[in-house]
Amino acid sequence: MKKIIAVLVLIVVTLTGIVLVNTLSLQSLQIEVDPVSMPDFDYEEAAGRLGEAIRIPTISHEDTTLRDVAAFNAFIRFVGENYPLVHSGLQPELVNRYSLLYTWPGTDASLDPWLLMGHYDVVPVEPATLADWDYEPFGGEIANGYIWGRGALDNKNSVMGILEAVEWLLSEGYEPARTLYLAFGHDEEIGGEMGAKAIAALLESRGIRLAMVMDEGGVVISGAMPGIGAPVALIGTSEKGYLNIELVAQDEGGHSSMPPAMTASGRIARAVVRLQENPLPATMDAASPMFAYLAPEMGFGQRMALSNTWLLGSVIRKQLAASPSTNAILRTTTAPTMLSGSQKPNVLPSRATATVNFRLLPGDTAGSVIAHATRVIDDPEVEIVQAGHYSPASPVSDTDTSTFKLLHRSIKAHYPDALVAPFLVLGATDARHYTGLSDQVFRFMPVSLQNEDLARLHGINERISVREYARSIAFYRHLILEMENL
Repeated sequence: MKKIIAVLVLIVVTLTGIVLVNTLSLQSLQIEVDPVSMPDFDYEEAAGRLGEAIRIPTISHEDTTLRDVAAFNAFIRFVGENYPLVHSGLQPELVNRYSLLYTWPGTDASLDPWLLMGHYDVVPVEPATLADWDYEPFGGEIANGYIWGRGALDNKNSVMGILEAVEWLLSEGYEPARTLYLAFGHDEEIGGEMGAKAIAALLESRGIRLAMVMDEGGVVISGAMPGIGAPVALIGTSEKGYLNIELVAQDEGGHSSMPPAMTASGRIARAVVRLQENPLPATMDAASPMFAYLAPEMGFGQRMALSNTWLLGSVIRKQLAASPSTNAILRTTTAPTMLSGSQKPNVLPSRATATVNFRLLPGDTAGSVIAHATRVIDDPEVEIVQAGHYSPASPVSDTDTSTFKLLHRSIKAHYPDALVAPFLVLGATDARHYTGLSDQVFRFMPVSLQNEDLARLHGINERISVREYARSIAFYRHLILEMENL
């Protein structure tokens, strides 16, 4: 008995030692730089131009025949008229009529070019929500220190901020050593097939390889990370994939007074429940890079847990899975979204369907998800088919590079209180279309938000503060200058 106790004590002491060593050996990955002051510029006029851009309703519809062609043409004219140095000093091109590509030739052809991007199309505003807006969604009002309207955060702020920064530098006579491309898509909200994808294909056909691509994605967010009091600047290094499957069950139909033991609708309902009750497995793989940057800045208990996932991984996964936002980082998510059956309450459906949306972690594929669904549903009477657009998760950009560190330093210079961390973007961006042109594709929008502001994207009362928009212009200018040092 004494030997058993001694062995147990030794095991406990050894485990405790390993846990403590791992915890205490965590080193901060934050790069400390001196903060920069805001350079002199007429930021109020810039805010006014963003307001004007918001007033042009460049709405993307799934049915592209509904596109307001006049609005998209008006936006293109607006850019040319308001940024004359960009339009004359850079080489402008229209891709598929509405997407904008500008080339700013560098003085050193030996340097790989890079690309800044955004999109100027916006999602529609639900008519039922109009009364809930404090200001007209396409009014571009500047009030109470904010610029209000659809596109203020997604994503005319990026497009206009980049244009402001480039026009500013051109007015100072600046010439970059490294060629810079500006790419502004017109259909990101419906997949970017005719915009960003076409621009990327055009650049690829010209044999262009990019040193870095930067699109929207992460922001500087406060109040979203448990255990972190400071704002966190999240740089997207990858994004989840997108897959829809349709579940189909067929039956003879008939009158509801004589139903079979299992109707087509019942079979579909059971299949949906089985999918929701049996999600794909959780893994820390996609979250680990983010926690490697954040864990050293947390309290001792959280540092201990996150530096010893070999021992406490199941506990951490369980805690993270309890919140929808953190659960989405851990696994390929399952979201039943559309159901259909009979058109009348007293008629049995001859055909019932459900559409289930999956957002895929890197490593999961359409095939692996469909195999999981087939196994979990376990019903040969339910047909499972891939439906509509599918895109796999994008490759993960390495963070141990001079490019990522340059972006890290630039963020810290403008957001000195923020902690920088890589992360997996949960939604889709146009950046995924450029992964074949660069190993360094990052997703970061220079704007500081509170956690509750995230609901404004695609929601009611979308807005950006005048102060934050000014800081984003200064950030883009700084980044363009810093890329000379890459």
